[in-house]
Amino acid sequence: MKRHLLNLLLGLGSALVCGGVGAQTYPAKPVRLVVPFPAGGATDILARTISQKAAEKLGQQIVIDNRPGAGGTIGSDHVAKSAPDGYTLLIATGSTHSIGPLINSKIPYNVERDFAPVVYVAKTSSVLVVPASLPVKNLAQFIALAKAKPGQLNYGSSGNGTNSHLSGELFKVHAGVFITHIPYRGTGLVFSDMMSGQVHMLMDNYVTAQANIKDGKLRVLGVTSPQRLPFLPDVPTLDEQGLKGFDVSNWFGVYAPRATPPDLIAKVNTAFNQALQDPDMQKRLATLGATPTGSTPEQMGQMVTADTVKWSQLIRERKIAVD
Repeated sequence: MKRHLLNLLLGLGSALVCGGVGAQTYPAKPVRLVVPFPAGGATDILARTISQKAAEKLGQQIVIDNRPGAGGTIGSDHVAKSAPDGYTLLIATGSTHSIGPLINSKIPYNVERDFAPVVYVAKTSSVLVVPASLPVKNLAQFIALAKAKPGQLNYGSSGNGTNSHLSGELFKVHAGVFITHIPYRGTGLVFSDMMSGQVHMLMDNYVTAQANIKDGKLRVLGVTSPQRLPFLPDVPTLDEQGLKGFDVSNWFGVYAPRATPPDLIAKVNTAFNQALQDPDMQKRLATLGATPTGSTPEQMGQMVTADTVKWSQLIRERKIAVD
């Protein structure tokens, strides 16, 4: 009995030592950051931009792994079910972790049960854009056109249950129009159909739309934040144009599988926070229309909870559901 007890204690001690060494050497190989949307979208662009600097701080490469589909659900669920060893992370959004779970009962993961918040990295405001070929010059003209052709105009989104989907539904309510929702697997995929005139409106991050806006292929009719954007000072808010109280933004944050050790989460958190404090990184994010945030894991969790409550109230009041 004594020998058995001694062997047990020695085994536990060895495990603790090995665990400590593992934590000290993390990361010993590249870290995978899953983007649950296609390449070229806002989430992908921000993930690639921020992860470059975060990798320098972490001392190991961060590899982007795009796993799009089902409004971000496929990639998110993959991370939820991955080994909690710090080598598989997720860049999540309000679409995947605030809105989606509220309006889609088929989502296979539970945000509180399956994920550990790591760091809140950035937030963005959205813009309402239409094809330059559409015969409207401002929001009032677009609303008038939609009212004159009920059900004949449509808007694209990055998928059912995403921020761009819900933003479009809120717009319909505030503007008193009926336009048809067309879900895609990612915002970047909407643009080709917009150029051909098959999609008439999109409400999404400026990050994604800016190249087509600058090229004159898309026309911006308004921004969704309460204040005008510093890089689009001449574009009025939707609130200014009569849609009182319209306020939509999106957040981006890093999650790990729930059982990931706190010391590994702390290392990733430190690396991303240091990256976001870098002046060059802040300038790069500003050109994308994103505001760097940074946080502790606890602060990120509180932010997501508050965002979920806000959307829950709106969804209930407006009776919004997945198509």
